[in-house]
Formats: sequence, structure tokens, C-alpha cells
Amino acid sequence: MFYVPDIDTSNYLPEEEAQHATKVLRLKVGDEIRLTDGKGNFYDAKISEIHNKVCGFSIIKKTEIPQKNFRIHIAIAPTKNIDRIEWFVEKAVEIGIDEITPVICQCSERKVLKEERLEKIIVSAMKQSLKAYNTKLNPLCSVRDVITQSDYTQKFIAHCDDDNEKNELKDICKTNTDTLILIGPEGDFSAEEISLAKKNGFRTIALGKSRLRTETAGIVACHTVNLVNS
Repeated sequence: MFYVPDIDTSNYLPEEEAQHATKVLRLKVGDEIRLTDGKGNFYDAKISEIHNKVCGFSIIKKTEIPQKNFRIHIAIAPTKNIDRIEWFVEKAVEIGIDEITPVICQCSERKVLKEERLEKIIVSAMKQSLKAYNTKLNPLCSVRDVITQSDYTQKFIAHCDDDNEKNELKDICKTNTDTLILIGPEGDFSAEEISLAKKNGFRTIALGKSRLRTETAGIVACHTVNLVNS
């Protein structure tokens, strides 16, 4: 699978994709390839030319994939160990996530992020898992902005504090509904952040009986919403 986001205006693989096709896979003119534009379309194509770092193709067939009737958006605090948040991004895309927003919280240990690297991980996971839609990665921002500016009708915050209002996500997640879930840092959300979320319509949730690491909580949340909607 190759990713060609500008396929509407160009019949050439992006340079990195072209290098992979010709240098790594050693494909030749006439070989058939599979493409996606990340916007809901798959393409069957045939390589039409190869020279230097250029790989052109001709489209044989276009297949439109309908969008599912719900979206999953997880706003998550990046972990101190960058490998762990990268793992979350990769696996969440494979499972099926539509939007990711990295957030800075009061207890955050990481406040800098290389978004370009995460974009590459997203594209790689999209291709590997044969997704027709690319996951949107938003810029790193304050969790307060996400809490106060979100217009989702179904909004949840997962935190570790004892809370009589907590319910299991699997028990209260509505189907066919766009869903936003907040996942905090290793030090959890502050009491102030939890209070602000509740005031802005977020419901507190549990993700099972175990205390989970940030990246694990993100994966469990993503999988649970997909499972509820399966």
C-alpha cells in the first residue's frame, strides 16, 4: 500500500514512497500497486514510469470506502518516554482512531513533541492496517483549550481518583456517536482539570479495574469505543 495524498492532481508517488517502491521492493514498470489518498479512497494502479527518484503510475480502478457513522477523538498527554506515546499513536491508528490531540496538563512531564515524526508513524500504520482514511493529528495544546472548546456531544475524561460518578466506558458509551476522550499524564489530571471537565459536560469514566499507564489507557479507550460500535 502506498500513500498518495495529492492523487487528484498528480500521478506520481511522493519521493519517499517512490524510493520504497523502486529501491526496496524493486518494483518495475508494469507492476500493479495499491494506493490510498487517506481521504476514503483506494486505487488499483500500474507503474507507468521509473527514472531517478520518480515513479509514475496509471490508475486502473478507484474504490470509495464509506466513512463510519461515528468518530473517535482522543486527547492524550504525551509521556515522558517518547517511545510510549509513539506506540500509542501507531496502535490506535491500527485499531481505528480518527483524531488525536496531544495535550499539556498541569502534571505533564513532556511539553515538547516532534509532530512530524508522529505524522510519519500515522501514515505507516494507516498503510499497514489498510485504512482508507488518514488519522488527523492536531498540534500540541493545553488540555484546558480542549475542555472548553470542544463541541462533542459525547465527552469523557478518564482519571485515577475515586469518583462516585464514574462509570465503565463500555457501559455508557453510546453507539454511532462522535466521541472525545481525555487521557491524562503519568501524574494524572489535577483536581482542577477534572472539575473543569465536568463543568464543561465531560463524564468521568473507568477503563477497567487496573490502574493503566497513559498509553495503555489510550489504547483501551480506543478499542472500547470501536468494540461498542462493532
